[in-house]
Amino acid sequence: MDFEIGRAKRARRVYAFDDVAVVPSRRTRDPEDVSTTWSIDAFQFEVPFLSAPMDSVTSPATAVAFGRLGGLGVLGLEGLWTRYEDPEPLLAEIRELPEDRATQRMQEIYRAPIRAELISARIAEIRASGVPVAAALSPQRTQEFSQTVIDAGVDLFVIRGTTVSAEHVSKSTEPLDLRRFIYELDVPVIVGGAATYTAALHLMRTGAAGVLVGFGGGAASTTRTSLGIHAPMATAVADVAGARRDYLDESGGRYVHVIADGGLGNSGDIVKAIAVGADAVMLGTTLARSTSAPGGGWHWGLEAHHEQLPRGRRVWVGQAAPLEQLLFGPAHRPDGTVNLAGALRRSMATTGYSDIKEFQRVEVVVSPYGG
Repeated sequence: MDFEIGRAKRARRVYAFDDVAVVPSRRTRDPEDVSTTWSIDAFQFEVPFLSAPMDSVTSPATAVAFGRLGGLGVLGLEGLWTRYEDPEPLLAEIRELPEDRATQRMQEIYRAPIRAELISARIAEIRASGVPVAAALSPQRTQEFSQTVIDAGVDLFVIRGTTVSAEHVSKSTEPLDLRRFIYELDVPVIVGGAATYTAALHLMRTGAAGVLVGFGGGAASTTRTSLGIHAPMATAVADVAGARRDYLDESGGRYVHVIADGGLGNSGDIVKAIAVGADAVMLGTTLARSTSAPGGGWHWGLEAHHEQLPRGRRVWVGQAAPLEQLLFGPAHRPDGTVNLAGALRRSMATTGYSDIKEFQRVEVVVSPYGG
């Protein structure tokens, strides 16, 4: 339904995760009988969780630990681990920076060039552990370093930006031809973010195995205040899930995975993301609270140190529990920050669904908390 803002402009009503809730059905199940597994291409994971490729969340070591616990760790290849042989002193410095100095100093730290040999070394470190290897580049860096990434042996390639389109237009640079790039690769590619039906459908037509859904919705993002752009996640995920459904028919049965990426601050948000159509979720803030996260309780992304227009910041999210406990419990706090997989499993059981695909059919209500 459209609403009139004024005589010259109408707007659509959209919803964030806080605006919706799932509803129990006539059936319940034992949590032990519920499956949270997720498969993409030839890879199967015990939980439908990907770690965000952010320096405060994913290091080579945490990518390995996350993979051994049944998730998919995605290493960002434009961070400290590919700019410095030993990034630990820089991470420690970022954690200690005063608020009024943080952005400028981070810009200085991240000005060091990305080194191809460090990309190869970090990927090799993860590969040696035996877990699936996933790595991420922004669209701007993909053409420059993609061959290095492929030669190093990734299993899944992620192209992640604030927004990624299949039709980038530029008068000064040659844009990345996503369709051709994906066609020529031998590994599945996940691309995003996208926040609308049309944008997602175009990305699906490039041959992407998965589409990331989100735009400036994370705790460390200031895109809404700096650019005036925001995509409430419940509607964005549901719209992209609609594109997945229509592309399935259009393509004669090719299924593209929808991965919610942003606005997932607690286990309830994860539950609702899957309820409105996500196949999996990419976690930033929630994993940054791990006691083993590189940020040490601080959280930031690439946007926080953009040279010309920072659209993010370093934020304190605290430390809740070790990684395994964060994912599987036990929880000793009731705020949805610990035992993320257990909460998803229990919600699915309480509403009577046995797996992720079934749970996408759960009933959802709008504005359950008033307002």
